[in-house]
Amino acid sequence: MPIGLLTLEIHLPEARSLKDKRQVLRSLKERLRGQFNVAVAEMDHQELWQRAVVGVVSLSGEAAHLEQSLQAVAAEAERQLGRALVSQEIEIF
Repeated sequence: MPIGLLTLEIHLPEARSLKDKRQVLRSLKERLRGQFNVAVAEMDHQELWQRAVVGVVSLSGEAAHLEQSLQAVAAEAERQLGRALVSQEIEIF
């Protein structure tokens, strides 16, 4: 069974505290979880105000379906974050 990982690198120049950053990430995580039924977690830079790496994980019976699903998640993240989304990478295992 294929497992997909979407990695989102985020830069939040307007964040002035960890509270500001957490508010943006909480909104992103709740939206992605609710809309796509995926697991979402902050993976790196927890102690920095303006940077974050968020991982999104999903399972599927088919790699092609998994790729499509994670591309839809990436598009929604880009729509929600705009310029704050620095990079995204999809990996299928």
